[in-house]
Amino acid sequence: MEKKEKPIGVVTHYFSKLGVGVVKLSAGLAVGDMIRIVGGENTDFEQKVDSMEIDCKRIKKAKKGASAGIKIKDRVREGYIVYKV
Repeated sequence: MEKKEKPIGVVTHYFSKLGVGVVKLSAGLAVGDMIRIVGGENTDFEQKVDSMEIDCKRIKKAKKGASAGIKIKDRVREGYIVYKV
């Protein structure tokens, strides 16, 4: 049976030098969660959330409505959809 993935946010900015994407969350997210990022023609990958920051402060959890900076292993662009796996 396939797991239901629900969109939990959208990428609003990407800092390529830092490898950090800013995600506007529509649901809560915690360090340790698995996410999937989908967008463009060939971006579709999963990764574990290893670190998350809001206003340059490391956090363990982010609530719905927050914009969190997440270390991302691949290039992403604005508008890419983030799912919780």
